[in-house]
Amino acid sequence: MMLQTQLIGDFKNAGREWRPRGEPEEVRVHDFLDKNLGKAIPYGVYDMINNQGWVSVGIDHDTAQFAVNSIRRWWQRMGRRRFPRATQLLITADGGGSNSSRSRLWKVSLQALADQLGLCLHVCHFPPGTSKWNKIEHRLFSFITQNWRGRPLVSHQTVVNLIAGTTTRTGLIVKAALDTNRYETGVKVTEEELKRLRLTPHRFHGDWYPFTAFCDGFALVYHVLPFFVAVFSLLGRYIACYCSVLRADPQ
Repeated sequence: MMLQTQLIGDFKNAGREWRPRGEPEEVRVHDFLDKNLGKAIPYGVYDMINNQGWVSVGIDHDTAQFAVNSIRRWWQRMGRRRFPRATQLLITADGGGSNSSRSRLWKVSLQALADQLGLCLHVCHFPPGTSKWNKIEHRLFSFITQNWRGRPLVSHQTVVNLIAGTTTRTGLIVKAALDTNRYETGVKVTEEELKRLRLTPHRFHGDWYPFTAFCDGFALVYHVLPFFVAVFSLLGRYIACYCSVLRADPQ
């Protein structure tokens, strides 16, 4: 999931920070993109079981390929060491943005990731209007913004360092790295490419909204069941978890 795009430079950053008396941090009056310094696009992956986070800091565009590459880098840097025997991955994601449930490129990129890692990917998308229920918001991003409050993000390395320096009393560990790749926008995915996806609708009403999310039964119970119990009678199919499974291409 992506944290808000940040402008690089001596811009005002919300919050307060201790400074020597009479030595305030000087910042620019207007927040306009500095073409020489650019911007930072943090995309995070949070391991809810181990309270560990990974953040890729992009410099180009927030695209589905960038989002999936962030997941790939998390697996290469942290995930496979933590879960060496894993054969499947469960991903919970917001329904919009670069990892949108409607994005064709997101699905195609996930298929490529599944093939590369040899894993079966299960992805649950949060229903519309419920992104604040995503644990990454409260257990990772909120502490990152607290850690860099009141500090101008003068360089990409500053952003990486402040993210990686984020800790909590509960033992949160965060690692971060810069992603210098360039990601093309406006990439079109053809019907033929979609047909090649090894996508299996979930047995629980996968027909309600096919190809919207990828999840397994455990994820459905763990993440979605409390939501169903609370408000299913009021919102009906609108709040349904739309489920499918994306499998790696056997060699």
